Amino acid sequence: MVFVVGVGAALAINLDMTSGQRIMTFIFFLLGGSALIFGDSLIKIKRIDLISSVYFGLLVGLFLTFIFSLALESVFAGITVESSGFSRETTKTVVITFLAVSLCYICISLLWQTKDDFRFVIPYVEFSKEIKGSKPYVLDTSVVIDGRIADIIETGIFDNQLIMPRFVLGELQAIADSSDKIRRARGRRGLDVLNKLRNNSKVDLKIIDTETREMDGQPVDMKLLLLAKHLEGKIVTGDYNLNKVARLQNVNVVNLNDVANSLKPVFLPGEKVIVRVVKQGEEHGQGIGYLDDGTMIVIEDGRNFIGRDVNIEVTSMLQTSAGRMVFGKCISPVKQ
Repeated sequence: MVFVVGVGAALAINLDMTSGQRIMTFIFFLLGGSALIFGDSLIKIKRIDLISSVYFGLLVGLFLTFIFSLALESVFAGITVESSGFSRETTKTVVITFLAVSLCYICISLLWQTKDDFRFVIPYVEFSKEIKGSKPYVLDTSVVIDGRIADIIETGIFDNQLIMPRFVLGELQAIADSSDKIRRARGRRGLDVLNKLRNNSKVDLKIIDTETREMDGQPVDMKLLLLAKHLEGKIVTGDYNLNKVARLQNVNVVNLNDVANSLKPVFLPGEKVIVRVVKQGEEHGQGIGYLDDGTMIVIEDGRNFIGRDVNIEVTSMLQTSAGRMVFGKCISPVKQ
């Protein structure tokens, strides 16, 4: 504001003006500067890809206009008032102005439509501070519906940019609008998780519309894989099948089930644990119990103690991407 007012005052003092014109010039700069700052303050979020597209589009468009004007100079030289009805300068001004507007529009439009493919940031280099982490994380529908991603982000473990593709958001909206009550509830929970992430100042969440030609006609899971390759990022999912396909496609995956299982307590063979038997198992005499974290325990000779707490001895443990199972044998029931 000081700069704008200073320029206005300098012009009013140094130019040959009357006192009234000096006052009008100063007021014009004062009001114009105030309007400019007020308008800038209204636009809270300024997208660097949009600004850079307009910036470079104008530069390229004006440069092409200059080239075309030189090429058409001989054409303008042959124009007379009698042949066109307009003077040479008028015709030249009209044509060059139309070229400038048209070329600038075409350049800006082209750069804006291809901004994601080129990662268009001034000056064609991504600033390291603009994107958190080393590689972006592409979110899957299952991981958003699951909801644990929001809790993990709160811990500060993930510092990468989160990418929500538009086609995944469309699938999530379709689930939220489903006629099935359970699917509708899952979809709405997923939308709530997205809103929670978007309103978190610590989270860099971006919804993108990028779809390459390879994605045309592909299912959502394949689009996710292609997009992760295109962005050189990782897929965050809880889908076991997508996890296996991604590894076959050499796409990095963060499986939340693996993350959760890695944080569960490890039981060694021979260790003693107290657990409640809640139901019978598939094999004869087996009982099934669960730990507080959801880990299922298969209890040998535990069927007769359903509904009671028993002491078990851990015999083995099975670890998979789908979850963790603990096997043990019943030693004795816990005295009530």
